Amino acid sequence: MPTGRLYRMAFVPFLFALAIAAFSLSASRGALTSTLAPDAFEGEPAFAELKSMAARFPQRRPGSRGDQALAGHVAGVLEGLGGTAGGGFSVRRFNFSAQTIDGERSLTNVIAQRAGSTSAAPILIVAHRDAAARGAQAELSGTAALLELARVFSTRETKRTIILASTSGGSGGDAGASELASEIHGPVDAAIVLGDLASVHERRPFVVPYSDGLGSAPLQLQRTVEQAITQEVGTNPGAPSVLGQLAHLMLPLSVGEQAALNASGLPAVLVQVSGESGPPAPATGASGTISAEHLEGFGRAVLSAVDALDSAPTVSPVMQTGLLLTHKSMPMWVLRLLVITLLLPPLLVAVDGLARVRRRREPIGRWILWTLSCALPFFSCALLAYLLGWLGVLGAAPSTPVLPSALPFGAKAATAVGALVLTFALAWLLWGMFVRRMGWGVRPEPEVAGLSMLLVAVAVALLTWVSDPLTALLAVPALHLWIAIASPELVASGERARRVAALALVALGLLPLLLLSGFYADQLGMGVGAVVWMGVLLLAGGYVGFGAAILWSVAFGCAGAAVMLAGRSVPGAPGVPPGTRVEVTIRGPMSYAGPGSLGGTESALRL
Repeated sequence: MPTGRLYRMAFVPFLFALAIAAFSLSASRGALTSTLAPDAFEGEPAFAELKSMAARFPQRRPGSRGDQALAGHVAGVLEGLGGTAGGGFSVRRFNFSAQTIDGERSLTNVIAQRAGSTSAAPILIVAHRDAAARGAQAELSGTAALLELARVFSTRETKRTIILASTSGGSGGDAGASELASEIHGPVDAAIVLGDLASVHERRPFVVPYSDGLGSAPLQLQRTVEQAITQEVGTNPGAPSVLGQLAHLMLPLSVGEQAALNASGLPAVLVQVSGESGPPAPATGASGTISAEHLEGFGRAVLSAVDALDSAPTVSPVMQTGLLLTHKSMPMWVLRLLVITLLLPPLLVAVDGLARVRRRREPIGRWILWTLSCALPFFSCALLAYLLGWLGVLGAAPSTPVLPSALPFGAKAATAVGALVLTFALAWLLWGMFVRRMGWGVRPEPEVAGLSMLLVAVAVALLTWVSDPLTALLAVPALHLWIAIASPELVASGERARRVAALALVALGLLPLLLLSGFYADQLGMGVGAVVWMGVLLLAGGYVGFGAAILWSVAFGCAGAAVMLAGRSVPGAPGVPPGTRVEVTIRGPMSYAGPGSLGGTESALRL
């Protein structure tokens, strides 16, 4: 089917796009620094407060009595620093209902505000106080640091207004942060979310900038906090890798509260010693898992970053949607251009193949419907997950990603996953009956069905590119490799070798998706079962929308069609084994038709 010259020529726009990308790289903004010493943050009283709160409020499930009692304690401490007339804070409580790891619960946010000397946009500091596990001292360290920062700012004059917020629901989701974004009126210069600041378990990067939507926190905010950690802690905080940036651009998935703030337009970063995955769940309440030295060092780093932001011009509110390469930044429009030029070769090959097949009057429409029908087993699983979430069978299904420690892979999760597996198997059996009844045939014709699969896959990639160009990048290897599956004669000679090579091409086409899943599994500390369970929760909770579920189902349906095509025998000539190369000895209609091509015939010479 494919025309080699057309395929190669289609890469010319990509070469031009690469040249444009080279000239589009721009230098990123540097970090802001402060001349004030952050020694006012004292680690010893903050550590004592941490131990005291952990002992008084060991059980802090979101919305529980312990969580509400701790909210009262935090509000009392903030109110004890005095009112705004004496340099203290105005303290407010907001009660609301939201979905948590324990279902619908009544939660409380405590917000304290201290006015600055100017009308510049305020600085927001956030820490959640709830926890899924009992004790969870490391997870409570952010609240301890928040109270110590409140003591510091109650005696220090700032140019910008300082807003401190103690939220609930952050142990599994971002209910408190989402509500906070609606409670804050007006723009915010920057937000710093305090996560685990005391754990002995270190994992880089310490500064997590990702959003639930496209992009991450402004680069200057990231650099400012990273520089403060370098100076005060004396260690390299790390930085998001290129693979990590690509993964979050392809599939925005973050479990910190900064994700909800960024998605709401409030530039925010999460500061956490244990990285994006948070402190290990089994040891959160055990002795020796928290460090007073870490709490003091990271607390002072946050204070230094706030001082730098307070004395500097307003941080740009524009989200970082490009790709950071060392000290250069590649904008999103260039990434979009590169992806569409990579989609151009398979698109032209598919259109050219469609024209050829239509000239031969092959039933291309029937095989397009056959390819689309391959998505039905996958979509049936998505519908079941939606139904389980709507009926409440899974219990709590938060609308945002949660850490595996908050909703572990237990008996209920295994039952739900098992039900989905059985549904998938039954759907495939019914699919076979369905295509036979429709007269499409279960055994596809390699060339025409392969072209249909390629056309559908290209269409899905283009639709995805319109809304999220980096997600479409996942399909690029598959589209290029599976062209050969649509033309079995290009793969290998010999039937067995052809099948092995074709199946290898299918696997290579799915490799980017496997790498993406592996990246998130490593970052969040998940096993295979937990990865599947998180996928079920994302569907059941509505994080993956209905339209996205349809596109993903069709994409997986194309992969299923590719597997069936890879294992299909290539029809040969009558009496010739499949896969055997046949030498053409008679000229046919593609060159010159029939007898007489080299001279006259006897019948033609008659008078």
